[in-house]
Amino acid sequence: MNDVIRQIKNRKSVRVFENKSIETNVKEEIINAAFEAPTAGCMMLYSILDITDQRLKEKLAVTCDNQPFIAKAPLVLIFLADYQRWYDTFCFEDCNPRKPGEGDILLACADAIIAAQNTVVAAESLGVGSCYIGDIIENYETVKEVLDLPDYVLPAAMVVYGYPVESQKKRKKPIRFEKEYIVFKNRYQRLTEDEHMKMHRIRNEKRGLENRDIGDGIKALYNRKYASDFAQEMNRSAAQYLKNFKHK
Repeated sequence: MNDVIRQIKNRKSVRVFENKSIETNVKEEIINAAFEAPTAGCMMLYSILDITDQRLKEKLAVTCDNQPFIAKAPLVLIFLADYQRWYDTFCFEDCNPRKPGEGDILLACADAIIAAQNTVVAAESLGVGSCYIGDIIENYETVKEVLDLPDYVLPAAMVVYGYPVESQKKRKKPIRFEKEYIVFKNRYQRLTEDEHMKMHRIRNEKRGLENRDIGDGIKALYNRKYASDFAQEMNRSAAQYLKNFKHK
């Protein structure tokens, strides 16, 4: 196993950081890694916001489901799916462009998230931990205003970075599902009820939770995530962003 594979296997989210800044050269390596990511048509359909304003970090910690550790992170980057830049370029060159649509912004989201993951891998190789913040999708009105986002730009991901404290280094990485339930050949395979139960049972056994009721665990996750207030807000907010890409 080479170092890259080992680091990918060992990488886990870090939410508690040392009270230590990330050195300028290390920060530059992390950000520069985004530029080496695959990108559709070499269009680079993303922009990156480097959040250095502490008051803005604190604001985002609140809008992103009240997570104080965001404000304490030495480095906060927001990866924007950005079709505004190319739309403006096309307009400047009198191309008479159509307005960007749903497919355009989905492609831009892919570009932005791939770029984000490159920074995460680079950070890990430099001893810097990271955590994705999906809640950046919430609170459309506030986020759009404080980040000054134009109509054809939306936040695809936010990542916070910092040197992990010792307890975070020692924390076990959460167990994933078995490959047979995730990777299919040629066509999608919808799992049966028995296969769903087996998938969860195997993971519970690997987590040392073989005596835990599978149904209770699923219902707890449903209430904590899928049926939560923040999930409802995320869907409401995402719909507002996507309105700008829906045209009759």
